[in-house]
Amino acid sequence: MIRIPIRIDRDGIWYYRGAEMFRRDILALFFEALGYDGENGYYVEMKGVRTYIDVEDTPFVVNSVSVREQREVIDTIEILLNDNSTESLDVVSLKVGADDVLYCSVKGGTFDARFSRAAYYQLARHIQHQADEFFLETRTGRHRIRHNVRTKNAEADPGNPGGQERPIN
Repeated sequence: MIRIPIRIDRDGIWYYRGAEMFRRDILALFFEALGYDGENGYYVEMKGVRTYIDVEDTPFVVNSVSVREQREVIDTIEILLNDNSTESLDVVSLKVGADDVLYCSVKGGTFDARFSRAAYYQLARHIQHQADEFFLETRTGRHRIRHNVRTKNAEADPGNPGGQERPIN
């Protein structure tokens, strides 16, 4: 297994040997080559060579949320990711992990994405609470937000090592 000194911090910022990688063209290549295998973690694969990288939490971060409503009902929710791509939020994939951080699945369910604080607050104003459940009500129905679910790279709550769903206290 080959490992290179690239690290992605919990804010989705890439570093090479401790220096921030900021060239968008280079980052775009790395995002395109990014993969995950459950055994060894995240990697980039270029020209048939797979090299593993360190990811503090998730490689993708939701930087902003745009909610479209019709007659006070959520019609669509678009998210902007740290690779500058946008996609529709898969509301079924919403989950709260350790330290009450909000996550969702992105890129067709291949990766988890961590919500930035700003994106969390943009979405939180639409989240409803009833009888120990948090949910989003959209035109497709009520979508429960799972709590304390393990993400691909995050540790679960020590009080719930299996990462099973449990009621929100």
